[in-house]
Amino acid sequence: MSISRQNLSVIIVSFKSDHVIHKCISSIDKEIEIIVIDNSNNIKFKKSIEEQYKNVKCILSSKNIGMGAGNNVGIKNVIKDFALILNPDVILEKNAIDEIINASKSLDKFGIIAPISDKPQYPNYQFDKNESYKFDKIHPFKVESVDGYSMLLNLKRLKKLFNFDFFDENIFLYLENDDFCKRLKLNNENIYIVPKSKIHHLGGEAVDPKYEYEIELSRNWHWMWSKFYFNKKHYGYLVATLKILNNLLSAKVKFIFYLITLNKYKRKIYQMRLSGLFNSMIGNKSFHRPKLDS
Repeated sequence: MSISRQNLSVIIVSFKSDHVIHKCISSIDKEIEIIVIDNSNNIKFKKSIEEQYKNVKCILSSKNIGMGAGNNVGIKNVIKDFALILNPDVILEKNAIDEIINASKSLDKFGIIAPISDKPQYPNYQFDKNESYKFDKIHPFKVESVDGYSMLLNLKRLKKLFNFDFFDENIFLYLENDDFCKRLKLNNENIYIVPKSKIHHLGGEAVDPKYEYEIELSRNWHWMWSKFYFNKKHYGYLVATLKILNNLLSAKVKFIFYLITLNKYKRKIYQMRLSGLFNSMIGNKSFHRPKLDS
């Protein structure tokens, strides 16, 4: 089944994203339904964005449930066959949707289609070293996984595999897309990049910059937690430990160095990394949340 504007919805999970989400929404065709999952209980935001954009439905999660869980909420509210997941700091270039629609007509048995980042130095996809995947400037090409900030899901096909358990909600932040892609590939589903469909990802700007310090601490905590959890889930505890060993040693050395040199900011960063890793290794949930005003 090919994609059309009539059977496509867009899902955007937001959190303190007022400063960027309008550019994202404005880059999407007005006839396409957009479902915004705001990880808050901000009724004012919901009312404002629904009044400003007639094609937007905003759902409040009541609290910060993370990207994966937020996307799952969005998927449960999509009644169409396809869903394009976007981060709020992603801007679609002109004809990005058209190029995906055109490409889908020639693709068979796809689980995910994704546009390509306009920053080739930061590719939004990964190849499997054991497969003969190749980059193509014109035609869609297969990849092993894509970054979660822009991916189109074939819901009609994937719901048969996952029901509504698309993203692992144990993961609050980072690698939830890698986990999803890995499970998809294990079920012999195809993932494609459409090189003619381009996006601009601002990167790291999804949350209001006034919260930069707390968000940076949270990112470092969750990066280490998620990295160990992902590897433990797919390869076992021993392999996960071996894979994380260099990160552990590096974080320890840097924490001690910045402790001695009285660099409070850097010391806190590596303290958070060690804390995230330790909690993941002993089996604690991904509990850390940034301390922001309501």
